[in-house]
Amino acid sequence: MGQWIDRAFALFEEQQRYRGIDVNWVKQKLTGLKIETPSWGYGDSGTRFKVFQKVGVPRNPFEKLDDAAQVHNLTGACPSVAIHIPWDKVENYSKLTEYAQSLGLRIGAVNPNVFQEDDYMLGSVTNANPEIRRKATQHLLECVHIMKEVGSDVLSLWFADGTNYPGQGHIRQRKQWMQEALAETYKALAPNMRMLIEYKFFEPGFYHTDLADWGMAFNAATKLGPQAEVLVDTGHHAQGTNVEHIVAYLLDEGKLGGFHFNSRKYADDDLIVGTTNPYELFLIFYQILEAGRDKNENVRKTAEHIAYMVDQSHAIESKIPAMLRSVLNIQTQYAKALLVNHEAVADAQKRNDVLGAENAVREAYEFDVSPLLAVIREEQGLPVDPMRAFLESGYQEKIAARGVGGSSW
Repeated sequence: MGQWIDRAFALFEEQQRYRGIDVNWVKQKLTGLKIETPSWGYGDSGTRFKVFQKVGVPRNPFEKLDDAAQVHNLTGACPSVAIHIPWDKVENYSKLTEYAQSLGLRIGAVNPNVFQEDDYMLGSVTNANPEIRRKATQHLLECVHIMKEVGSDVLSLWFADGTNYPGQGHIRQRKQWMQEALAETYKALAPNMRMLIEYKFFEPGFYHTDLADWGMAFNAATKLGPQAEVLVDTGHHAQGTNVEHIVAYLLDEGKLGGFHFNSRKYADDDLIVGTTNPYELFLIFYQILEAGRDKNENVRKTAEHIAYMVDQSHAIESKIPAMLRSVLNIQTQYAKALLVNHEAVADAQKRNDVLGAENAVREAYEFDVSPLLAVIREEQGLPVDPMRAFLESGYQEKIAARGVGGSSW
């Protein structure tokens, strides 16, 4: 394996040197890529029809951290874990934080849940009932308090609020209620915290969703202030939407806060990252890396301060291998995007060379980056093949002792 890697990497390095790409810089950027995994991605999950119970899934937040540590130890890229409240609610958050630290992890984004209780059937912060709106807003404030306890600096907000039928709700009034709840929560943030506002164009509301697209999230964040930004979930768009265009726009406005990476073919959005349209993922990273070269300091800072988070629930796959596959797919597309020769693209653009510009982007995508990733993992003391290392570790067999009936989402 070692000789194969050395030969393949030597050829790869020669190719990139010829293209004017600094491979040492590429390696440095790849080593610095950090991807947050979600606690709920390790628990039982399913569809609106059924939650499928599996053997060995975590029974509590501490066991979720155990599983997340496996992904980090094998990839070196996932030092933080997002939590969802109340799914991950505990009596003592100091103990949860300390346990994470003992595993080489930290608690990442805190995600409120204002969609599962019966009270929220017709909306949470946009519900016509003021008592329910108050309850939902109090939960958002509770999560800000939890952030302070666990040392989190990201509040990740997604709302299921919407309607199924014309006339069911007063759309403009609901918009105002949403903004009021966000504003109250925003005021509770500490100076080092960010509020990331997510959107989804449909589901579970089939007539309208209160935060339906990036423009609505952008408008809400802009009204709030500099600590509020937009969170792009890669599966939350209509078919054919140019997601990388949205990414570029938000970068230029200094309002791209983070990603929830996942994948989908038709409607729902919880498939393994990069399994249906890896080229889109590559193009998203291309836009981010291009923005990182911008002369505008605000654009550069935005590109460098993005929270990369996985958000998926594996309904049929084994939990840890599915998470590993997502992380490995992200690393692969990021590595390819690092190979784009931006000078060649810019030169072709100036000359209105349409095919030349397209080729300068596409040729980076077509390189095999597996030798590059293998060398980086070797240099970090990580398994060259993290998936194989996990399957051979015996960990999956060990956690079978947990039995069936772990925590859902």
